[in-house]
Amino acid sequence: MPFSDIYGQEKQIRVLQNTMKRGRIPHAYLFHGIQGIGKRTTAKILAKALNCIQDNGDACGNCPSCLKIEHGNHPDVVVIEPEGIFIKIDAIRALQDQIKFRPFEGKKKVFIIVDADRMNDASVNALLKTLEEPSPSNILILTTSRVHTLPQTIISRCQKIRFHPVRPETIRSFLTDQLSMDKETTREIASSAGGSIGRALEIRKQSFLDFKKEIITLLSTARSIPLSLFFLADTFGNNRDSVLQRLAILKGWYRDMLVYRETHDLNKLIHLDVAGDTKKLSKKMKVTDILENIKIISRTHDAIERNVNRQLMLESMAFRLKTFNPV
Repeated sequence: MPFSDIYGQEKQIRVLQNTMKRGRIPHAYLFHGIQGIGKRTTAKILAKALNCIQDNGDACGNCPSCLKIEHGNHPDVVVIEPEGIFIKIDAIRALQDQIKFRPFEGKKKVFIIVDADRMNDASVNALLKTLEEPSPSNILILTTSRVHTLPQTIISRCQKIRFHPVRPETIRSFLTDQLSMDKETTREIASSAGGSIGRALEIRKQSFLDFKKEIITLLSTARSIPLSLFFLADTFGNNRDSVLQRLAILKGWYRDMLVYRETHDLNKLIHLDVAGDTKKLSKKMKVTDILENIKIISRTHDAIERNVNRQLMLESMAFRLKTFNPV
């Protein structure tokens, strides 16, 4: 997979390739931006490009080095991920042990720390010591969707590259090129993805499309059938990442109602597949109540990201959401 397989981040890729061309690669990168926009994939391709036998500033994808990195068994490319909630001190200590040595068979040792914001305090302090003593043969790549939670001492020692949300038309191109999806389906999914190709791939699963229809039905009948709120929390499922994605969808839907109330322009909506419900229900809620619901969902999302009890937060949210007024 070469850099050209990254969709919607052309400027970021040019920065990386120009840096490689000049031979002025920093000892540490920080890739930040919302989830599912290519940070981890770009980090992996950069590791390939730095060690590719072809040595042309990109990853050929076919040489022994590229293939080993793709299969996760290259001795000079290490990926560190959270174990449970945190990236633990033992993982950073193992990194420190490996970083002492020169590359075994490649040109550069590359350490990719996924979701770096999930390092605990001990891990942060250990990594800081590593960043303060850089080695020219080692490169660290940190990725995060919550850069604001990283200590400034870490941020200041990395070259920051911000990955931007991907435009809907680019997501549609990705779905068409990579998955051979039909035009109508790509339009529906891209409009709901919120700028994230990763989220588009999740929405592609029918469960996410069904979720919108189910939750709109529950919320639209909550005033006349209060018991429907008892079932609201259950529609989010049990998987943490899935819950967060569904909360983002719900927040985006209320955002759509607010946009339509103010502009009456359906083309400006994110969730075009439920535009009819958005248009109809936006008339049944005051702007202040829509804004309040967006705040409630945002707080719930943030709390679950911090690993507060999911079921408790979802049930609390369900009974605090403002309901639709009869017309």
